[in-house]
Amino acid sequence: MVKMAANGEKQQGHRPGIYKQKNKGHKHGKHRTKGEIERENKGRVSVTALTKKQRKEQKKMDRRHKANQLRRNKKDMVLTEKRRLGSRDGPPHLVAVLSLHAAVDAGAVTKLLRGEGAGGVVHQERCISGISDSFGMLLPRFKQRFTFLSHSTADMHSLLDVAKIADSLVFVLDSTEGWDSYGDHCLSCLFAQGLPSHALVCQGVSDLPVKKRVESRRALSKITEIRFPDARLFPLDSEQDATLLLRHLGTQRQRKLGFRSRRSHLLAQHVTFTPNMPAEGTGGGPTGLGTLCVSGYVRGRPLQVDRLVHISGHGDFQLSQIDAPSDPLPLNLTAARPAKPGKGGDVDMLVGGEDEAAVRVLMKADPSCRENLQTEAEVDPMDGEQTWPTETELLEAEEARKIKRVMKVPKGTSDYQATWIVDEDEEENGDIDEESSEDDDDNDDMLDEAMDGDDEENNSQDAGSGSEEEVEEEDEEEEEEEEVCSTERTGADQRYDEHMDEAAEEEGLKRYREARANEMFPDEVDTPLDMATRIRFQRYRGLKSFRSSPWDPMENLPLNYSRIFQFQSFERTRHRILAEAAAEEEGAMVGWYVTLHIIDVPFSVMESVQSGRPLMLVSLLPHEQKMSVMHLLVRRHPSNTEPIKSKEELVFHCGFRRFRASPIFSQHTSADKHKMERFLRPDAPTVVSVYAPITFSPAGVLLFKQRNDGIQDLVATGSLLSCDPQRVVLKRIVLSGHPFKINRRSAVVRYMFFNRDDIMWFKPVELRTKWGRRGHIKEALGTHGHMKCVFDNQLRSQDTVLMNLYKRAFPRWTYDPYVPLPLPWVKNECTVEMDDLDME
Repeated sequence: MVKMAANGEKQQGHRPGIYKQKNKGHKHGKHRTKGEIERENKGRVSVTALTKKQRKEQKKMDRRHKANQLRRNKKDMVLTEKRRLGSRDGPPHLVAVLSLHAAVDAGAVTKLLRGEGAGGVVHQERCISGISDSFGMLLPRFKQRFTFLSHSTADMHSLLDVAKIADSLVFVLDSTEGWDSYGDHCLSCLFAQGLPSHALVCQGVSDLPVKKRVESRRALSKITEIRFPDARLFPLDSEQDATLLLRHLGTQRQRKLGFRSRRSHLLAQHVTFTPNMPAEGTGGGPTGLGTLCVSGYVRGRPLQVDRLVHISGHGDFQLSQIDAPSDPLPLNLTAARPAKPGKGGDVDMLVGGEDEAAVRVLMKADPSCRENLQTEAEVDPMDGEQTWPTETELLEAEEARKIKRVMKVPKGTSDYQATWIVDEDEEENGDIDEESSEDDDDNDDMLDEAMDGDDEENNSQDAGSGSEEEVEEEDEEEEEEEEVCSTERTGADQRYDEHMDEAAEEEGLKRYREARANEMFPDEVDTPLDMATRIRFQRYRGLKSFRSSPWDPMENLPLNYSRIFQFQSFERTRHRILAEAAAEEEGAMVGWYVTLHIIDVPFSVMESVQSGRPLMLVSLLPHEQKMSVMHLLVRRHPSNTEPIKSKEELVFHCGFRRFRASPIFSQHTSADKHKMERFLRPDAPTVVSVYAPITFSPAGVLLFKQRNDGIQDLVATGSLLSCDPQRVVLKRIVLSGHPFKINRRSAVVRYMFFNRDDIMWFKPVELRTKWGRRGHIKEALGTHGHMKCVFDNQLRSQDTVLMNLYKRAFPRWTYDPYVPLPLPWVKNECTVEMDDLDME
């Protein structure tokens, strides 16, 4: 700064340095308003995600706008999916017509829907492979296209397969009863599996008098509101009613099923089979493997050629390529003409059923990227070996092998421990071979069953004991009564006995007795008399606390665990795979009509199609072909009253798969150890553990039990829980004893063991009583199994001393993907005319 002095000379002004003191501004008590902050930001929003503090500072109006945007986007997405179904860009609306009563005919409903007065144009006959009563229809008025199929409900497998892939179900009811007993059975299975959008149809209401129509519809609505509380009942007696039903099917809200919306699936509309060329020197024919060409509309998610496909009821297979033929049901009526059904139907033995000139290859599988069909892990028997023995050690082992030494030792005893065991004269001829854990479990179960059977026989003998004279008198009276009534009841009894299976009756009686004994005395077993208890229960151990005592999940695993796969975190892998599947935009898109070339398919698949059963394919997610231990949470169905024992073979319907396996049952708790249940409990949810292919939840689960005559009964329903081979399931046995002499807190207990060595072996295990006392074994008295025990309180003479022992249980490896077809279900097997029986 330059200033002028008085004498006119220029004077240099002072400039403050960098260390000049800067005083604070006056605090006037004001702060920046929200308007000033908005003007400074000028509408700019941070790109980074908002933190918790920033989210809290966000304005209320901004949060409201954001919620409205999310709601609008979700609504638009749902409307887009709804409008795409049946439109030009999406697959045709697949509608399955099912009858729930034996007196109604589903074919009459489809005949009325395809009439000209309903407003539709039938464009394709027999459009579904294996189903004769199926047709494709266009609705120019609604700009939609439908595919209708009517399939018999007698085949439960086909019924469930159709319901898994159908967009809507039309249930045909009787005008008076609604549905019969078998219809109620079908509804139970469909509700447990997952019911898509549906409509209720009733015929015959218009035939009633005018005054009784309202009463009939009111009574029918009262019946249906039990299963369908909010459903609307559609009368279908005229073409106008058919038009209203078609409009309802095209505009109703679609129910989203999780197990199919996350996977690409397809219903076969055209199937051809080409046998593989036989190799040199080998014979080939139609019974071998071949390439199956399946045409249909892609549904659910985009279909990738490198993924595996699962054919329901037949197994997993690989794709070689995907073709794009012409759409057989175009929405533009001027672009195509109605197709006429050929003499051979929709099943050909050779490729060429479609116009090959219009077929173009969409994509081919890359062998380097295509998923393999490996279901089990490769087992290396030498994986546990760390060193290789030297020649000297081999010679010593050979010499030691020549020296035969037979001795009886407990299972699991090492060679070093065995050398310290002194041979006894009684045990010179004993020999215990090393067996797998699975065989040991089976032997334990067989011994338990044998011991239970002996107890039942003894009880029956005791209950039936009496004087021989009384028994002879009763027999004579019975013989006289039989002589009097034999001539009157012979014919009816013979007809009734023809339908009776004596072996099944005996087996059922045995199961009822076992279930009753397990209910009255849970897990109690008798101490064996013919062998030492420490040898019989050597695989069991005691636990101080079932809740807090540790149990290593990697200890003493069976050999089958080397064949399965395990995730480090199943939930994390599940979320990642489902998120990747939802974001995929490659492959054959939803709504495209494609032809899949499936390689190495057995001819039995073609035979199934030729017999009239529908063919359904689903694209598997990564890892879903590999075996592991799956856990299913089920609840026993009310219609089933027979006891279901653990490790009994059952038929599973899990998602798109069905298979046979022998599971184990356990309690559903949040602890790290779970008690095994010997029978399926009717009053509580139960976890079913089984060796099966990996499936990512959600998925519905149905359990069936096949009778000896081939009929499959619904046993339990539920959902998929998890995939965890380290889930510890413990089988408990309870040894019981009775107090012989009581002296306040100490007592002499007998009948739990029968020799001194067994008492010393189980001495560290804690004791308990049915009245809540706890104690331990102090010492053995004598050599016949009496022992002195000390408890925490006074013991009563009517109390029972118990000892809990546990061992880990594993399911049996009996997985079989091929399930036999069930026979038609009937309510009662033995149907005899009531007039033929003498009702006295």
